[in-house]
Amino acid sequence: MKKIGIVIGSDSDLPVIEKATAVLDEFGAPYEVHVFSAHRTPEEAKAFAMNASENGFGVIIAAAGMAAHLAGAIAANTILPVIGIPCKSGALDGIDALLSTVMMPSGIPVATVAINGSANAALLSLEILALSDAGIAEKLVKKRQADAEKVLEKDRAISERFNKP
Repeated sequence: MKKIGIVIGSDSDLPVIEKATAVLDEFGAPYEVHVFSAHRTPEEAKAFAMNASENGFGVIIAAAGMAAHLAGAIAANTILPVIGIPCKSGALDGIDALLSTVMMPSGIPVATVAINGSANAALLSLEILALSDAGIAEKLVKKRQADAEKVLEKDRAISERFNKP
């Protein structure tokens, strides 16, 4: 199985990506977490991205707040899929990071999830890897079924409480 690379712009982004690592742990997916800044360590971020494929990565998740150029800087240096997580920080509650992450120029795509949406970033990375890994695909199907059953259980409980014949 290919690894998932998780790059955060600062250790202050660690609480955001912990939901992603929990999902990846649930699936038994291999991953690495690194701190590289698009602005403070651009050469290290570039080297990570340029060598990611040969280092066994299949997808990269990049989380950053405020100017949030990290996902774009990573995507500019690899053809692996990059998923950006805009992190809530600063005066604009993450809207600045969202816009910085989603507004990539043509030719350098970054898939972007919701502000602080690291669980979905992990699931999207698993869906990408599932294209060539039947084991991951089977686990994703089972998760969707389990999630649906949880909603239906809640529906039954609420129906019993409120729906009177």
